[in-house]
Amino acid sequence: MRKDYENWSPLSVAETACLFTSIPVSWGIAGGWALDLHIGKQIRDHADIDIVTAQQDLPALYSHLSQDWLLYKAAGGKLEIWREGDSLEAINNIWASRNPEAPFRFQILVVEFEGGEWLYKRNKEIKSRNIMLNNKQGIPYLRPEIQLLYKGGSSQLRQKDSWDFQTVFPFLTAAEKDWLAAALIKQFPDGHPWVDFI
Repeated sequence: MRKDYENWSPLSVAETACLFTSIPVSWGIAGGWALDLHIGKQIRDHADIDIVTAQQDLPALYSHLSQDWLLYKAAGGKLEIWREGDSLEAINNIWASRNPEAPFRFQILVVEFEGGEWLYKRNKEIKSRNIMLNNKQGIPYLRPEIQLLYKGGSSQLRQKDSWDFQTVFPFLTAAEKDWLAAALIKQFPDGHPWVDFI
């Protein structure tokens, strides 16, 4: 079992797009890079690169990626090799490297859909039918209000997440700001610092 969690040499956005465009699954850039793609420039350094995909696409994803990549299921602070035939229900986070010693190159975050709607796992009353946008180069990325919900809805609000929120907020439309505020209120009925700012 690998424990070198900081051993990262992430693919670039262009390299990631080239790899995933060749795979017949729904996908998009997530994390801090998604926010960068939304505003059209990089706003800070990133230690990794995240891709979001739907749970129903996991079989096709495994079929294509396992030929060239070693895939790890990340759960409970542990990394275990994803083997063909493993239950897909428990797979929410996947890390990829070329071999057991090579650095990790990308991370896949698995999201759930029901009836064509994305479900927010921390509060399944929060849903959306359209979670992706495309930049000018056609690279899909997670909508900024949804990415910020993932950041703001975490059990621990990190400094970089607050930085991302403050930086990206002026680039959100009124509808995106309203959606984010409503989602945060639904998840945190007793209050959230970002709601007061919005």
